[in-house]
Amino acid sequence: MALRPISLTRQSGQASVELVATLPLVLLIALVAWQVALAGQTLWLCANAARAAARATAVGRDAAAAARSALPAALERGLRVSRAGSGAVRVEVRMPFLLRQWRTSLPVVASAGLPGSGS
Repeated sequence: MALRPISLTRQSGQASVELVATLPLVLLIALVAWQVALAGQTLWLCANAARAAARATAVGRDAAAAARSALPAALERGLRVSRAGSGAVRVEVRMPFLLRQWRTSLPVVASAGLPGSGS
């Protein structure tokens, strides 16, 4: 049995078809990775705002203003600052969706307090 050579004309365009088929999957993976990175940054910024609010509370300043100053302008909308038990401060922001201007209904919450500030 003799082997026939593979015709290259039947495979022309194969790479283009594979690229077009996998491009949506690559785009979806990139968007998911971006959303995970944005969620992590939001969690970090919320915790930082809670620490700033706790420091402001410990020295008798406005906790909401301190938390607001620790956040970028895009995350200030929907900010909630409240007192938690034993002198701690609770900060809540909404999770952005792909861009900071778009919001989800998922809250991101962080609490912080200073030792000995619960009087």
